[in-house]
Amino acid sequence: MTAPAEIEIGLNAAIVAISARTPRLLVVGEDGERLDSLPFGPFDPNRHRTMEMSLRHTVEAQTALELGYIEQLYTFGDRGRHKMPGDQGPHVVSVGYLALTRLDIDRDARLELSGAQWRDWYGYLPWEDWRQGRPVVLDSVILPALTAWAEEAAPSSRRSRLKLAFGLDDFPFDEERVLERYELLYEAGLMEEAVQDGRIEQRRVGTSLGRAMRHDHRRIAATALARLRSKIKYRPVIFELMPPEFTLTDLQGTVEAIAGHHVHKQNFRRLVEGAELVEPTGSTEAATGGRPAALFRFRRQVLEERPAPGLKLGSRANG
Repeated sequence: MTAPAEIEIGLNAAIVAISARTPRLLVVGEDGERLDSLPFGPFDPNRHRTMEMSLRHTVEAQTALELGYIEQLYTFGDRGRHKMPGDQGPHVVSVGYLALTRLDIDRDARLELSGAQWRDWYGYLPWEDWRQGRPVVLDSVILPALTAWAEEAAPSSRRSRLKLAFGLDDFPFDEERVLERYELLYEAGLMEEAVQDGRIEQRRVGTSLGRAMRHDHRRIAATALARLRSKIKYRPVIFELMPPEFTLTDLQGTVEAIAGHHVHKQNFRRLVEGAELVEPTGSTEAATGGRPAALFRFRRQVLEERPAPGLKLGSRANG
């Protein structure tokens, strides 16, 4: 009779903030480590009653950051997705979380002393940022390599998955299919993590497709981006990333940073004001070379007025 596998429950946090209209992901790493990691630690039920309490304690210990908004994402338990060459020990089942926070100068100075740092989220997933137009890496590297990989299988179920994930032929590009795109790239052997996990000996392409991460942390980061892109459409979580007072231009820039594409300015403002998500503060922000911009704040009463007070974004804006 085969002995049961030894299992350990690990907790990961994809912690997100916005800086200069760029989505930032908090990463940690020990001296000499080549790869970034999400804040991570084991769940110890002898010390903490819940996994969320354990995660909050781990993040604060590793980064000096006290988490605010947090939600559970997914459980990642695939065999081999948490191994590195030479790793020993139990099989780790990772429970991923999404956390949203605001940047703070004093707090972030303490954070840097801990060795943690904010990195551009799209540095790990560069094909997901369409704000400057269609990503060049899609047509130059990703789609040719995925097309060749898809044609290796018959019948071509891979081709159907490729069209759906990347919006080919008559399929629209769906910004929420972040995880599906990452999984295709991993399965096709285009990601460095596929080499780390022993799935392939070397990447199918010579170009590095974004920054690799330790273990399956980039997969968790992709899951977090998909969840957040979906959630801003039906819950006002975008305001967890905003300062207490903000301009509508800054709010739009934050939404676009998460969505990965531009939205129509006037339609966006009509949507936000029509949904009564914000209210004016009566103050303005001085603008360089233009009229002062009105400041707004999140109208929290909306949470009591209807069940889904999100930003039901329409079509993309050009450019």
